[in-house]
Amino acid sequence: MMPPDPSQPPPGRPGRKLGPITESAGSIHRAWLEPMREAYFASGRTLGDLSVEVPLAKSKLSELLRGANLYPRWEIVSRLATLLGLPYVPLHRLWKQAALEAHKSRDWVDRSTDNTTALTTTHAAPPIDHRAFCEDVEQDYLLYAQAFIPDDCQCEAAVTDTFDILWLSWNDALASADTRRFAWEVLRRTVMSRTPHIDGRPCFSQAAFDTVELTYLTDEEARTRQLTETIALFQVMSRLPVNQFDVMALRILWRMPTERVSELLGLAPALVRSSQRHAEHFLKSTLYPLENDEGTTP
Repeated sequence: MMPPDPSQPPPGRPGRKLGPITESAGSIHRAWLEPMREAYFASGRTLGDLSVEVPLAKSKLSELLRGANLYPRWEIVSRLATLLGLPYVPLHRLWKQAALEAHKSRDWVDRSTDNTTALTTTHAAPPIDHRAFCEDVEQDYLLYAQAFIPDDCQCEAAVTDTFDILWLSWNDALASADTRRFAWEVLRRTVMSRTPHIDGRPCFSQAAFDTVELTYLTDEEARTRQLTETIALFQVMSRLPVNQFDVMALRILWRMPTERVSELLGLAPALVRSSQRHAEHFLKSTLYPLENDEGTTP
C-alpha cells in the first residue's frame, strides 16, 4: 500500500481537497505559502472552519492557500497565522518581499499592515535552538550563496529568507530525519530560485573570479589560464547530480574540509567522499576525454 500524501488532508477529512500551489506563484510567495499550507493540513481544520474566524469565503481561502488570483493582504494572512500557530515575524518578512515580487507598491504594503499590531507581540523571537543553528551555519551558507548569486545584498537576502523559512517550519525540521539536511535543502531551493539558469542548469561562472587558487596567482598569464580552466570546469559541474554538485562547490570553491561539508549537507562523511570521487571522475572524463582514453588503452 502506498503511504498517504503528506501534502493532502487525511482521507476522512470533510470538504473538497485543497489543490496545489499555482505555477504563477513567485518563489518568495511559495516560501511562506508552503509552511502555511502544511500548518493548515496538520491542524485538522476545514476551510469552512477557518472561514468562520477569517472574513473570507471558503472559495477565497482556497485561492489564498493555492496562491491563486490576487495577492492577499497582510490582515488576512496574519489572521490565518494566528489560527494556525505560525510565527508572525518571519512570515511578515517573506509576505512583504513576495508582495513586492508580485509588483505591489510599497504604499499598498504599508496600508495592508497599518492596522496590524500583533507583529511585535506574537512569536517575536525564534526558538533558541533555531538561533543556535543559524549562528553555526550562517557564514558557510553565505559562501554557498556567493557561488551563485553575484549581488552581495541578494546573497544576504537568500540566507535571511532561508532562516525565516526554517523558523516557520522549525517543528518540521526537528521532526525530519536530519535537521541539517532539511535546512540545506531549504537553502538550496532559496539560492537556486535567485540563480541565473541556462538550459535548466545553474550558471555560476562569475564565481570563477573568486576561487581560492586565483587569489594566490600574481602572474597575469597564469591567472588568465587558471580562470579559463575554472570557467570550463564550472560549466561541466552544473551537469552533476545535486549531492555531487554541492559537495564539489564547497570543496573546490572554498576548500572546506570534508567534515564541515558533511555537517552542512547532513550527509555522512563517507558519502561526501564518495560523491567527490564520482564527481571528479565525471569531470575528468568530460574535460579531458583524450587523456582518459589513453589511460584505458591496453
